[in-house]
Amino acid sequence: MIQTPYLLFLGDAPDALAAKVAQGIKDWRPEFAVGQFRMDGCRADMGLPDMTIAEAKAAGVKTLVIGVANRGGVISPAWKKVLVEALEQGLDLASGLHNLLRDEQELVAAAEANGRTLHDVRVPSVEYPIANGKKRTGKRMLAVGTDCSVGKMYTALCVEKEMRARGLKASFRATGQTGILITGGGVPLDAVIADFMAGSVEYLTPDNDPDHWDLIEGQGSLFHVSYSGVTLALVHGGQPDALVICHEPTRPHMRGLPDYTLPSLEQVRDTALLLARVANPACVAVGYAINTQHMAEDEAKAYLADVETRLGLPATDPFRFGAGKLVDALEKL
Repeated sequence: MIQTPYLLFLGDAPDALAAKVAQGIKDWRPEFAVGQFRMDGCRADMGLPDMTIAEAKAAGVKTLVIGVANRGGVISPAWKKVLVEALEQGLDLASGLHNLLRDEQELVAAAEANGRTLHDVRVPSVEYPIANGKKRTGKRMLAVGTDCSVGKMYTALCVEKEMRARGLKASFRATGQTGILITGGGVPLDAVIADFMAGSVEYLTPDNDPDHWDLIEGQGSLFHVSYSGVTLALVHGGQPDALVICHEPTRPHMRGLPDYTLPSLEQVRDTALLLARVANPACVAVGYAINTQHMAEDEAKAYLADVETRLGLPATDPFRFGAGKLVDALEKL
């Protein structure tokens, strides 16, 4: 078990989106987030108290969590001094990066010398099966997106929150490091060997009560040339009954790919449905989750109204305006 509370390490994150792990923990488990640690040049800010390692220790922090999700998931050499200091001050470390803590000899030595624990949450702990595509009982929703980091995890969490408020049976199913740190369990999908990715999603969403909803955290995008493979594994392994299409309309290009523009909502809807119906011919799109964080409220509401009029399905920013419209649509299935 990862001990709480946390100090969220933002390092030298170049923008807020690079610190999406910290943002997710702060938004969904605020009781765990005591403070943040920012290095020179950091352009991310969670609005938490800036703390030194010593101040965090005095405030009762148990674990420093690397809250940065950089391209490639690497531990920067510039970070190591801080990470070693945290271990020496009596904190554990937790990370969801591809670059594992346990592979860094400086960190392993410091942890052993100080009796601390290194938590790598992006390490599969189960021997997952190969997908078989058999129909499972229960219902499943998958969030798919026009790009990476547009709000797929937030959408699934918001839908779970609204369903539970209505007394419905619902479980958020984490498939990435942030979701796992928030909920305490899940599948680190992009660290699973490719042949077993779809099977790991079947494992994550097994047979359930007929009226139970598994709300599957999306990853990547079918249109993102770097990460489309992990998305397709979710589409086929998740065998969703319903898709919610997620989008951030203020982006100039695909995340990390300045030469690629974002696909349209219609393109994502139609492509995702075509592929989802390979595993579940009854799959339908139920609505659109629009990330309006960089839009004024009037502008956001106008954009949502236009999407609904143009595409004929409910549209909302589930974190800003609630997931009620999406849950209404899911309840009809």
